[in-house]
Amino acid sequence: MSANNMTGPQRVNKIIRYKPPSTEANPTLEDPTPDYMNLLGMIFSMCGLMLKLKWCAWIAVYCSFISFANSRSSEDTKQMMSSFMLSISAVVMSYLQNPQPMSPPW
Repeated sequence: MSANNMTGPQRVNKIIRYKPPSTEANPTLEDPTPDYMNLLGMIFSMCGLMLKLKWCAWIAVYCSFISFANSRSSEDTKQMMSSFMLSISAVVMSYLQNPQPMSPPW
């Protein structure tokens, strides 16, 4: 086995690192799903807290998870964590006020 076969056929001078396209140049690449889910989570958690609807509180938790899963690492984590904590508190408060199992919304 020669030393040339151990390094492989790569050309080191031809390797170019991948850079994702910037969203400033093309704003259509920005995914609005995390923002919409964050807003929906806050709306549902407020409905769960104010109206004492358990299904709204659980939908808020679901929306918060979707927002967290689809977010980028560069986004604001304080807003996301506050939305997540608000939805968790809506679930906890709705079950503290009425510990009966959740009834279907229909």
